[in-house]
Amino acid sequence: MQWLQWLSSIYDFIRPALDVALLAFILYKGYELLEKTQALPLVKGAGFLALVYAIAFFFNLTTLRWVLTTIAPGLFIAIAIVFQPELRKIFMRLGQTEFFRPNTTVQTGKIDAVITAAEILSQRRRGMLAVFPRKINIKNIIDTGTRINAEISSSLIVAVFEFDGPLHDGAMVIQNGKIVAASCFLPLSERQDIRKNFGTRHRASLGMAEQSDAVILIVSEETGAISLAYDAKLYYDLTSSEVTRKLMELLDKGARKEIAQKNASGEETEVLVE
Repeated sequence: MQWLQWLSSIYDFIRPALDVALLAFILYKGYELLEKTQALPLVKGAGFLALVYAIAFFFNLTTLRWVLTTIAPGLFIAIAIVFQPELRKIFMRLGQTEFFRPNTTVQTGKIDAVITAAEILSQRRRGMLAVFPRKINIKNIIDTGTRINAEISSSLIVAVFEFDGPLHDGAMVIQNGKIVAASCFLPLSERQDIRKNFGTRHRASLGMAEQSDAVILIVSEETGAISLAYDAKLYYDLTSSEVTRKLMELLDKGARKEIAQKNASGEETEVLVE
C-alpha cells in the first residue's frame, strides 16, 4: 500500500501544475480558434460588458446594475443573433477537426509542380484556385466537385484551368500528394472589409480559410497576381519564392524542420502581411 500512498503524494504535488497547464492550453486553443474565425469582437464586447458590470458592482451603482441585470437576457440573445455566422464557424471547426487524421503533407517536389503551374497560368492570365486541406476534414467540399485522384503534375493543373472546360470553374483540392477533385465549390466570405476589386475566387478562398484550416492558392485572372489564403487571412500578390516558402512551411513537415533550424540559426525569413 505504500506505493499507492507514494503515487497519491506525487499526484497531489503535480496536480496544481497540471491544472494550470490544462487551463492554459484550453485558453490558448480557444483564443486561436476565435482569432481564426474572426470572432474576437464577440469576446471583446462580452469583456467590455463584464468590465462595466464589475465597475457598477464595485462602486455600488445600483441604477446601472439594475439596467444591466434587466437587459442582460435580451442582450445575450441579440449578441447570438448578430454574431451567428462567427458562432456557427466556431462550432463547425470544433466538429470537423480530426485529431488522428492521417498524413496530409505535400512533398516539396509536388509543391514545386503546383507553383510552376501557377506561374504559367499567371503569365497567361488564367485563373486558378487550389485547396490544400490540413487537419479539418473538407469532404463536404470535395463532394461538390468531380473526383480525379490523379498524381500532381503542372501540365495537368494547367490543362484543367487554362481552357474553359467543364472543370475550369471552381477549386481543385490537393491532398496526400494527389489531385483529389476539381470544380469544387467553396463558401464565399461574408466579411465586409474585402477589397471591392477582388473577384469570386478571392472571396471564395477567404471563405474557405475562415471555415477550415486549409491553405488556398489563388491566381487572379484579371491581374495574374498569385496569392495565399489561410487562417482566415488573405495574403495578396506574393512572389513565387514567397508562395513556395510559405506552402513548404505550412504543408511539408521536412521543410518546417528546415525552416525552424534556419530561424534558430538567426537567418531572417520574409514576413507576409495581410
